[in-house]
Amino acid sequence: MSAGIVIVGGGFAAQQLVRTLRKRDGEVPIRLVTADSGDEYNKPDLSHVVSRASSSAAMVRLRGSEFAEQQRIVLQPHCRVEAIDRERACLHTPQGEIPYGQLVLATGARARRPDVPGSELMVTLNSLAEYAAIETRLARARRVMVLGAGLIGCELAMDLASAGREVTLVDLAPSLLASLLPAPLAPPLQQALLDVGVTLRLGQGIARLDAHGEGVLATLTGGERSEQDLAIAAIGLRPNIELAAAAGLEVGRGIRVDTLLRTNDPRIFALGDGAQWQDQCLPFLQPIVLGANALAGTLLGHPTALALPPMLVKVKTPGYPLQLAGRTLGEDLRWQIEWDCRGLQARAEDGAGQVCGFVVGGDRMSTAFPLLRELPR
Repeated sequence: MSAGIVIVGGGFAAQQLVRTLRKRDGEVPIRLVTADSGDEYNKPDLSHVVSRASSSAAMVRLRGSEFAEQQRIVLQPHCRVEAIDRERACLHTPQGEIPYGQLVLATGARARRPDVPGSELMVTLNSLAEYAAIETRLARARRVMVLGAGLIGCELAMDLASAGREVTLVDLAPSLLASLLPAPLAPPLQQALLDVGVTLRLGQGIARLDAHGEGVLATLTGGERSEQDLAIAAIGLRPNIELAAAAGLEVGRGIRVDTLLRTNDPRIFALGDGAQWQDQCLPFLQPIVLGANALAGTLLGHPTALALPPMLVKVKTPGYPLQLAGRTLGEDLRWQIEWDCRGLQARAEDGAGQVCGFVVGGDRMSTAFPLLRELPR
């Protein structure tokens, strides 16, 4: 096989790009290099593994070897890239050098942990491998503390509590989903979490964690101490930029790319959670799908700029699901809010009176798509 297209990474972004490339070109040489097995699974399901009693093995949709055969690519699993040699256009790995014609970095992001004593005692659920590593502990845990009341933290807390766990949800912000919702729109979700037994500790963080038997002793910034079987960090992602930075590629929060998802090296591109496009890191599925479509065209000789329409963000908390899109934070926004005990519909208008965002929840979820069509493109 000639150098062709080499993709580093084994997650959704890498696999989506492979599928898109192969649909458009059945012959172009593609090599996928990943530090894990390359198995395909649905990452959003990680927020619901406890209530569904899902095993890590059962979550695998397609083995890496099967995926490679199906897509007619070369897969190099369990192969960690040590360095990118841009001058010679090759990768350095423990399995030898890998030449590339075009290189795509789909290196993803890792879960953040708080910078506090004992943070290494926290676990994360950002990949199938991480779940497999703690699967037994998670199944046995009765008392679980979740740090981070954002999208993933709220989903995890509701899932765990729905499965009978004693859950404490902790966040420095005074309200839930603070990076997505204005505080006045959070109470319905807050009540839904309380209804399934979640204990909320908002406006507080974890000050320290200490090993305590088979679990941990958590001390909050307000002084409260509690014994927990497990503490889970869900405070966001940190893009994996180290490989790119060491190669002299431009990085910020992520790997900087232009509208073609191209780095400052014309032969190297980035896609997925690790890419920074228009000063944004977009750790959601829809931008990855649209990015893969655009990048496939570019890699196959038809330069295609990525353009993102207004996109729905779904909060999969069954007791009170939410969907939102557009701009939902800002002191300049004026809100038109309709809600009752069953649902919420809130439309945000900017200073010019233009609808620029919305939030729907509960039994108003069906209004999301009509509202999405109202947003400016």
